Amino acid sequence: MDSTELRIAAVIPCHNEEASVAKVVADLQAAVPGIVVYVYDNLSTDSTAERAREAGAIVRFENTKGKGNVVRRAFADIEADVYLMVDGDDTYEASAAPLMIKTLLDGPFDHVLGVRRQDEGASAYRAGHETGNKVLNGVVGKVFGENVEDMLSGFRVFSRRFVKSFPAVSREFEIETELTVHSLHLRVPRTAVPVGFRDRPAGSESKLRTYHDGFKILALIIGLARHERPVAFYGLVGTLSWLVSIILTIPIVVEFYNTHEVPRFPTLFLGFTLLLLGSLAWTAGLILDGIRRSRHEAARLVYLRYAAVSADDLPANDNGGDARGAGAER
Repeated sequence: MDSTELRIAAVIPCHNEEASVAKVVADLQAAVPGIVVYVYDNLSTDSTAERAREAGAIVRFENTKGKGNVVRRAFADIEADVYLMVDGDDTYEASAAPLMIKTLLDGPFDHVLGVRRQDEGASAYRAGHETGNKVLNGVVGKVFGENVEDMLSGFRVFSRRFVKSFPAVSREFEIETELTVHSLHLRVPRTAVPVGFRDRPAGSESKLRTYHDGFKILALIIGLARHERPVAFYGLVGTLSWLVSIILTIPIVVEFYNTHEVPRFPTLFLGFTLLLLGSLAWTAGLILDGIRRSRHEAARLVYLRYAAVSADDLPANDNGGDARGAGAER
């Protein structure tokens, strides 16, 4: 594809990836000629920055620890039409990048997710990661009402209007979850493309902590459910509070009806307190739902400020081909 037609930027967050980053940069440049590769060094203690620079990448530094902080910085600093995000550990097949970019343009879509397909005989998924990923995908699907294929994938392609409307508040590995949820609640055009997933190269170590990061992601999902589905979240809390209140107060009411006495005032007080708390929870949910709607409308207006990037909008090439066909070669 004629690289003058579109500005395509690759963002590679890295922490101690000297064993793999040069290959990732070279593979992307070979797969997508003209792509500008940005490697963000996140407090590396090895030669990640030197290897990336030697491979032809633009190296920048983010000194606040966490992948989410890197993505937040990169999305704010880089100006492009199409953004590609991939991990620097060389576990993703860079050869899938042209298809993902073409898919984004042909849609046009705003978010193309690379769904990992592990190579036969490979062990790229660490113990428990594949199961944990499926569980988290299911939780997000239930909470937000849409199926998610591979929420934790680190290989994605975005349009400019997706990137510039994305708030990016996560600090670490929860950023993939936040990206997925952003596309769900804003209901942007999105799709998925299968990508190869393989073992890390020798000398490279995973930065993921299975249980620690898993619980952080789960906590983020709960927090997002509270913000994005406040009626359901607070309604559940309020309904449970009402049920406990009813269970506590009915025996006291029956006893009062029979004896005209209330011998358990603390229990009665607790029951009425839970009844009040349940009502407050429902009220909070309804108020927050109105605020959520206003937030979504504001986010949608920000999103609509940017034009869609489409293959149909690109000018024809000199040799009669159009940018769509060339896009497949990028």
